[in-house]
Amino acid sequence: MPITVSSSCGRSFTLKDDLAGQLVQCPDCNEEIRVPGGTGTELRRSFEGIDPAFHLGKFLLRQKHMAISEKYYVWDEAGQIVMFVQRPAMLIRNVLAVFGGVVATVVVGGGLGYAASWVEGDAGAVLMAAGALAGLVPGVVVGIALSAKRHVYFYRDDTREELLLKVEQDQKFAPFVATYTIKEPGGETLAHLRKNYIYNIIRKRWHCVAPDGRILSVIKEDSFILSLIRRLFGTMLGALRTNFVFLKGETDEVIGEFNRKFTLLDRYVLDLTHDTAGYLDPRVALAAGVMLDTGEKR
Repeated sequence: MPITVSSSCGRSFTLKDDLAGQLVQCPDCNEEIRVPGGTGTELRRSFEGIDPAFHLGKFLLRQKHMAISEKYYVWDEAGQIVMFVQRPAMLIRNVLAVFGGVVATVVVGGGLGYAASWVEGDAGAVLMAAGALAGLVPGVVVGIALSAKRHVYFYRDDTREELLLKVEQDQKFAPFVATYTIKEPGGETLAHLRKNYIYNIIRKRWHCVAPDGRILSVIKEDSFILSLIRRLFGTMLGALRTNFVFLKGETDEVIGEFNRKFTLLDRYVLDLTHDTAGYLDPRVALAAGVMLDTGEKR
């Protein structure tokens, strides 16, 4: 049954009854209002020092298609846009990085190949092949050095005038383990995200780590069996869509879920209502949720 609430500015609006007991924000005056009702198990977390945009038990994410950069809109359950997320592609710089790598490969490999051409017989052919392969090394090094890190930015809206949160890519070249740092706009570190590419071959898993090194949460695919089936048969046009669970520390207690909705377009739900004690900072959880999509290229 719909629930009607009113804010101090005089604005009244009707909400779904499954929002009972949760905090909502007035779109006019930004006042936080506790929706009447609930069972007493609604989300209870301390929001001190956290922007009201993160005061939600559920975040709905929708990716914007037909865009060079990866872009998302974040909604609340009342249908209000609360954030805009962007991971710039840095297309021009990365194209120049590729071009620079190719030039380095041609120059070094060509030079070595030319020198080897003065050697006759099979030895010369071997040296020419070795020179061509050796040219790949400086090409890769130059390409990586010129490329740009791809950070993720959370803004108040798509004007991108007010930054709320950012996720920084720590390394350009991470063949085995990739790490990211979640920061407040002022630069204070909230947490780190880490994934192991080798382990991900079997089952996708991320670690959320506090600045002091504690494991805040292990985030992994919802089912080991389903993860193996996905590796063998793919997602089967979304029928085997990849979902994740957030575990408390290194325990098996589920405190959150990140699920892809069964739609043609990319839509996701980050559900933190299991975390009734407010164990995980919602900013960290939302940052992890975005990385679960853009970082895994789902």
